[in-house]
Amino acid sequence: MRLLSHIACLSLALSLNEAGKGHEHHHGAALDRCKGMEMDAIALNEHGVPYFFKGDHLFKGFHGKVELANASFAELDEHHHLGHVDAAFRMHIPDAPEHHDHIFFFLDTKVFSYYNHTLEPGYPKDIQDVFPGIPDHLDAAVECPEEDCKSNLVIFFKGDDIYHFDVKTKKVDEKVFKGMPNCTSAFRWLGHYYCFHGHDFSKFDPMTGEVHGRYPKDARKYFMRCSKYGDDKDHVEREKCSRVHLDAITSDDGGNVYAFRGHHFLRVEGEKMHADTIESAFKELHSEVDTVFSYNGHFYMIKDDKVFVYKIGEPHTHLEGYPKPLKEVLGIEGPVDAAFICKDHHIVHIIKGKTLYKVDMQANPRVPSKEIPFTRFKYVDDVMCGSDGVRVVVGGHLYHFESIMAMETAKHDPEPKSVPQELFGCDH
Repeated sequence: MRLLSHIACLSLALSLNEAGKGHEHHHGAALDRCKGMEMDAIALNEHGVPYFFKGDHLFKGFHGKVELANASFAELDEHHHLGHVDAAFRMHIPDAPEHHDHIFFFLDTKVFSYYNHTLEPGYPKDIQDVFPGIPDHLDAAVECPEEDCKSNLVIFFKGDDIYHFDVKTKKVDEKVFKGMPNCTSAFRWLGHYYCFHGHDFSKFDPMTGEVHGRYPKDARKYFMRCSKYGDDKDHVEREKCSRVHLDAITSDDGGNVYAFRGHHFLRVEGEKMHADTIESAFKELHSEVDTVFSYNGHFYMIKDDKVFVYKIGEPHTHLEGYPKPLKEVLGIEGPVDAAFICKDHHIVHIIKGKTLYKVDMQANPRVPSKEIPFTRFKYVDDVMCGSDGVRVVVGGHLYHFESIMAMETAKHDPEPKSVPQELFGCDH
């Protein structure tokens, strides 16, 4: 009986030790991508937000905080005891409804398919069962739609080996990409293809692998928001051509454009551009504003459920008594997605989720006078109204409408433009 007791205790100790091993990789110091790290995989979610994977952690968006990947994709851990993701991509092919807007993850010999963050039935599967001819233990993967690659392809990377996988025919063509570094992760953003290697990246042609322009470049300058990165005092080039989405955009009475992202802002005055930290010009706000609009010589800067008001000038003057609750200033609960007002008008338009509110700035008290459904976009980052119409910023895309009425009622969306190219004249 004593022997059985010893065996039971030993078994329990061993099982507890193994359980601890299975989860010890989830603990440790928080990761900081601004210190320069090599990402394991990058994929867009169904809303076009990039997910960056490192080990068993995940960064959502270009300046989101780190979190455990199993909080969003639990099965990766349950089936695999997640150490890291080898490769990932989102399949964005409307003609293939069984895979459209699915995110595929590759871990060793297995592939996982998620739709709306839910694992599809029957997964995980062997990579060969879903992508025949593609090896396991991959380094990177990226989708390439037919407008870029003549047919709907997935490009797989393993060391020096490159594979073009035709989604429809399942044919595999092996390619040689000379002059391009080995990719540890890759993704498609705004119609361009990026190979990440270490904390650098290179833009490449998905058909030939050719790299044009001055590459590699540091990802922390373009795809991450690192407020204290580098020693450069002039951040104009970084800010205007960054692929990080804008948090807010507006213009003052003089037509000067202000674009905000993370801890920085960019001011465009005709041909001149100036970049600086938000804290240097708007000390009380500090950083990361949700939306900004200009009215009667003042900036109304909304962050969460608070409104900061500054008199426009050099320097900008913070009004006494602010910040105040958004409910008190505009009659609506925060947070909100966008707020904008057209020059020489007094109606501020506020987008919150799927509703567009209209508030008269001359009313007392200010309350929404009209509410209408707004389902044109899944989400918006911000909206700016100018003399040439209304510009809607959605991720890295900009949609230009002739008027507010057109934005509300047009049957079709205008052709999306690149925010860095359209607003700031960037070419990469």
